[in-house]
Amino acid sequence: MAQLAGVSPATVSFVLNQTAGQTISAETRERVMQAVAELGYRPNRAAQGFHRGTSATIGFVNHDVDFGEFAAAAIKGAHEASLRHGNLLLLVNTGGSNRQAEHLIADLLDRRTDAFIFAAVGTRAVTVPEAALQAPTVLLNCYTADDRAPAILPDEERGGREATRAMLGLGHRRFAYLTGKPAQWSTKARLRGFRGALREAALDPDDQVVLSGNYHADSGYDLTRELLRRGPLPTAILCGNDRMAVGTLLALFEAGIRVPEDVSVMGYDDQFQLAAEVRPALSTVRLPYDLMGQLAAERLVEPAMAGSARTLVHCPVLLRGSTAPPTRG
Repeated sequence: MAQLAGVSPATVSFVLNQTAGQTISAETRERVMQAVAELGYRPNRAAQGFHRGTSATIGFVNHDVDFGEFAAAAIKGAHEASLRHGNLLLLVNTGGSNRQAEHLIADLLDRRTDAFIFAAVGTRAVTVPEAALQAPTVLLNCYTADDRAPAILPDEERGGREATRAMLGLGHRRFAYLTGKPAQWSTKARLRGFRGALREAALDPDDQVVLSGNYHADSGYDLTRELLRRGPLPTAILCGNDRMAVGTLLALFEAGIRVPEDVSVMGYDDQFQLAAEVRPALSTVRLPYDLMGQLAAERLVEPAMAGSARTLVHCPVLLRGSTAPPTRG
């Protein structure tokens, strides 16, 4: 390779290993890389890592029961960002067990993993094994109570506020909000956003109906049946997530109530192969797990990404067929 490039073997080594402190001209570097391409050379990553003390790997630790669709989106974003920086993503799943998390992280460290993305589904406080915090670690969709590691989180309060603003913009003034589990971080944040948007519009949040559910379709169905019993219906129903919204649509359909002609319905999550495919297509707020995964991986390798302990990622509103201006007061 050195002969083909017309340089010394040491120069080839400096270029391929990106050796610090060595000044190599752009023209020489180009000749070396051209020789690499012509010879089909593949560097020995293990040998490079031994000399540098790194392995060019990031451990993605999914701290949940299994890999669901939201974890898959986050993994895709982190994988693509890692590849752009020459890193590979190693995936492990803890099953939600702190003990298993400790074991897997120790195993990854034994394999010279450089850094970690510690992820959860359902934004919440987590206990991160001490070993992980000795290496660069970014938390994804979770956080520690003392903010010992930077966290990438969805901006749920802004999402709840913008969803409500969108409905207000359509002309709605009478709402029901069917929340998810009351104690969850996301539920509390979205509810703050909902109430904040109402106050901005000079509406009293206490005049609106808020019922607590559990983020499942049966909960949306049951709570909507309760709304029907209470009567009269609001002109807009905001749901804790898309699954609850599907339950709401079913209850309204059974009662002969049209969506969006009689009542508008808004979900949350933009769940894959659900929100856009039901009829009417569901207006919702998108949880950008793919972007969050990307940001987590980039924060590990880009010094410019350093900043506050918690980075909040915008959750955009998507208006589809389930929402429209109200036809009644």
